[in-house]
Amino acid sequence: MTDKLRIEDVDKAFDGKVVLREIDLAVGEHEVVCLIGSSGSGKSTLLKVVNLLVPVDKGSIHLDGVEITGPDANPNIVRQKMGIVFQSFNLFPHMSVLANITLGPRKVHGLSADEADERASALLERFGLLDKIDEYPDRLSGGQQQRVAVIRALASQPELMLFDEITSALDPELVAEVLDVIRGLKEEGMTMLIATHEMGFARDVADRVCFLDDGLILEHGPPAEIFSSPSQPRTRQFLQRIVDAGRL
Repeated sequence: MTDKLRIEDVDKAFDGKVVLREIDLAVGEHEVVCLIGSSGSGKSTLLKVVNLLVPVDKGSIHLDGVEITGPDANPNIVRQKMGIVFQSFNLFPHMSVLANITLGPRKVHGLSADEADERASALLERFGLLDKIDEYPDRLSGGQQQRVAVIRALASQPELMLFDEITSALDPELVAEVLDVIRGLKEEGMTMLIATHEMGFARDVADRVCFLDDGLILEHGPPAEIFSSPSQPRTRQFLQRIVDAGRL
């Protein structure tokens, strides 16, 4: 399998507190890798360093074999190849759904208004939101807003998608509709790196699962292996708490 993304020996600290340490991770073309672990374990920071929202302190990150953390890398060009969606929807409240989705393709990728509108309409129809094209975010449910946020990222036709706890801010009954979107992307072959607290989802969708603890990838492997017979005591403790809480 060809590596789409490769992270090598990456460290990151904020104000002297190390939040990522010696991270080594490769994500293959069309692979789905889920990051699991307690809050504060480093999952979100890992996604942010991949998207170049924060610089690494040590190590390197490669996309399609090209280093994107070097001094000559242009973050704006790199980000044209990847989309990122956060738990907060970050939609522009003063813009319609259509305007939110087409802003990036027009301003960053140079699409004409007609081309951007056509692409947005096709995505909205695909994800069951075409009837919301002229609505504003405050007229949408949380699940609909998060689906629009995903569509906005997809409208730039990324090669890699990063998802950071995208269901955390949703009511439980809205979680399924967003996770179904991710399942659909997997079926289409999208390469994805996903930080999630949804253990059942990670078990069902991921090709590999990485357990992070205190900034380290403590262990990783196929979901069946990680969830059924983890090798590390800390992983077993974490998963037992998930089971006891009825979330797996």
